[in-house]
Amino acid sequence: MNRFSLSVSTAIARVTGAALGPYQSAVVRIGFSATWLLFLVREFPHRQELYGPDSPWDWELARQLIDTNGAFTALMWSDGRGWFEAVYALALLAAALLLLGWRTRAMSVLFMVGVLSLQNRSVFMGDGGDNVLHLMSIYLVFVRCGQVWSLDARRARRADEARARGERVSDRVGPVLWAASGFALVTVTVAGRFHSEWSIPALLWAAWVAQGLWWAAGRLRKTAEPRILLDVIGNILHNGALVVIMTEACLIYATAGWYKIQGSRWQDGTAVYYPLQLDYFSPWPALGDLLAASGTMVMLATYGTVIVQVAFPFTLFNRRLKNVLLAVMMVEHAVIAVVLGLPFFSLAMIATDAVFLPTPFLHRLGGWAARARGRLLSDRAPMEAAEPQGQEKPEETRVGFTA
Repeated sequence: MNRFSLSVSTAIARVTGAALGPYQSAVVRIGFSATWLLFLVREFPHRQELYGPDSPWDWELARQLIDTNGAFTALMWSDGRGWFEAVYALALLAAALLLLGWRTRAMSVLFMVGVLSLQNRSVFMGDGGDNVLHLMSIYLVFVRCGQVWSLDARRARRADEARARGERVSDRVGPVLWAASGFALVTVTVAGRFHSEWSIPALLWAAWVAQGLWWAAGRLRKTAEPRILLDVIGNILHNGALVVIMTEACLIYATAGWYKIQGSRWQDGTAVYYPLQLDYFSPWPALGDLLAASGTMVMLATYGTVIVQVAFPFTLFNRRLKNVLLAVMMVEHAVIAVVLGLPFFSLAMIATDAVFLPTPFLHRLGGWAARARGRLLSDRAPMEAAEPQGQEKPEETRVGFTA
């Protein structure tokens, strides 16, 4: 009994004492924000037809559907072209800043608003990858995804160094951003623009209030208990959200695999053949024909897909086997992106799989990226420092370079 109590206490301390998986959550943040950003950039010339006033699913049809299902979208607040352009630009900006890790808590909320606003405006434009992105944008609000590989982490490190030198550190951007978002929330609420069900508006208000409490707790110098309590709550929400993301990934693969087993084309090993014959899924017809011409390759791809998807949730108890299947699934999604022309679906699934990546591998990946960045900067430095003989570089340029 004492051993059991000790195990429970250790587990509780681990869940409440730290935000686990900082590198995994950072990769998930980078993966989904990059996927959404690339999609918005690619579809920028067609944005009006997809989600805007020129869409076949016009504003009135969208209004009737949303009145029925209670989905959240800011595009229903106005049918003007200018408002649509503003929401689309906000979605682009939030995705870019979340990718860089700037004010990740606020940007994760704006990222969710952008994703839900556009996807719920035209519900027939998405695919499986959009559904995954839809869910993950909500989960990211609860994840402390800026602990590493972010501008927030760099700002926190510099602030700690400044405090160690005895300097006073103040944050002016955070309160301004919090006040502006609060004004927007109050305006929308008072105007009665929230036509959706209560969950998303409540989440927006809860995130805003939590940020205000976090800032206020940080200003209290006499006692640290409020900040410790909020930190514990934040850790619990973060760790719980990571578990939900992992569970979601397992459910996606398990349900997809078991549904495939019930299909006759997956049973006879020919399911992969038919998408290769469709023009919609043939960005490289020659490559598709080459793969379809090999019956053995088609059969292996069909059965291999089913086996990997069904088996993956059960391999989580074996680290080595899990890592092997994880690599196989990521390669499979990369092949789907190239052969079938589904890059954003594949990117969304790879970003979801990234939550299972082992921490030592992510450490090495970060080290490789840091060394590559160092080599790039060291290679550029001699080129910028090189001067034609007989000429002297301007003094202000030399100072700027050495700084």
